[in-house]
Amino acid sequence: MSKQYLTLHTLDNAHPSDVFALAPTPTQLLSASGSSSIRVHSTTEADFPLVQTIEGAHPLGIHHLVAAKEAKRAASAGFEGKVKIWKQGEDGMWEADGEIVDENKPGDVWAIALSADGNYLASSSINGKVNVWGLSEEGMPKIREYETKGSFGLCVDLSRDGRFTTSGHENGSIYVFNNDTGRLAHSLAGLVHPIRSVSFSPASKLLAAAGDARIIALYDVNSGEQVANFTGHGGWVLTLDWSDTGEYLLSGLGIRLNSADFESSHDSKAKIWRIETRSCVATHSHGDKPLWTAKWLPKSTRSEMFALGGGNNAISFYREAAG
Repeated sequence: MSKQYLTLHTLDNAHPSDVFALAPTPTQLLSASGSSSIRVHSTTEADFPLVQTIEGAHPLGIHHLVAAKEAKRAASAGFEGKVKIWKQGEDGMWEADGEIVDENKPGDVWAIALSADGNYLASSSINGKVNVWGLSEEGMPKIREYETKGSFGLCVDLSRDGRFTTSGHENGSIYVFNNDTGRLAHSLAGLVHPIRSVSFSPASKLLAAAGDARIIALYDVNSGEQVANFTGHGGWVLTLDWSDTGEYLLSGLGIRLNSADFESSHDSKAKIWRIETRSCVATHSHGDKPLWTAKWLPKSTRSEMFALGGGNNAISFYREAAG
């Protein structure tokens, strides 16, 4: 059974360059790009107005931005190598709340993820190491350091219950680490090609992974077994996000490779998958620019909504059709 999603609003020129990351909160959407600022839009008003711009957050641009599901905390990673922590005040405005200080050089931290309660930050790196930081402890110390086989960690996620960290790598490897024991829980049967997105389900029972193989693989977190494959994207899958209930998975295709001449083109599409039936229920074209990020907005009294950001410098909002 298909679902209908309507274009609700588009913020043209939301940033002066590619929108690399979107981070939703219950009432706002934070966004980041190749420029130095973080922008904050309200999601409780029909035209999604800009309510704050954090100027000069990262001077060379921002490649990752995340927000805690259950806390007023966010984190950003910039091309200059720094990771900054942000907190939301009682007035709804965001302000600096420290940064990870560990002599990090550019590439030492790449992808980042926040725990639901905002107390832990996980990061991947060019050298394959996966780190976890305690943000509520003085000095925000590194509390876990996981070794892998040295392949670039392109993506990372923390399970909502805080028990697991997962990472996806350039060589196709996917690792799941147990944060309680500090040990490797699973080295998952990979997809051979680079893994560009990993995402735990809200109940922390399933893990979705995707990348250049054009396949979305679904794994059982406890057993490490692969339980499903979703096929239908014609190129690299750059982004994955679960709906609040875990019923649906949102995926975004950013780059299509033409095997005849090995030239890449952008045929950006977002797809929505129903987990129960293992089927695609909606597809949305996002033009000829890469689709870097796709995020569900937290479920409110309104219909389901999601946002897309990419190489057209815009942010587009979609909502479920009524009826």
